[in-house]
Amino acid sequence: MSESPYIRAAALSELEEDTPKRVEIDGVPVSLVRTEGEVFAINDICSHANVSLSEGEVEDCAIECWLHGSSFDLRTGKPSGLPATRPVPVYPVKIEGDDVLVSVTQES
Repeated sequence: MSESPYIRAAALSELEEDTPKRVEIDGVPVSLVRTEGEVFAINDICSHANVSLSEGEVEDCAIECWLHGSSFDLRTGKPSGLPATRPVPVYPVKIEGDDVLVSVTQES
């Protein structure tokens, strides 16, 4: 079984604490979030409305959609409240030196 390809998404030094950064990896919009000493990669499109999550606020290891206020857990992608009911895909992240590597071919 081959390992899924990890692609460099950003430099770790580019990521500000609790400030989402939108990147595109193989055509997939991804929001990178550095919080609580970790880096998370979550699909950047809210499952409730077609808007960018990276424009929202980060708090308590969750990202909030700026449009209607649904929050998504950065570890699982699950929404914590309405109006969103469907989870958002999250992707595995590896840090190698200053490189943030993400695999969008495999949801975690």
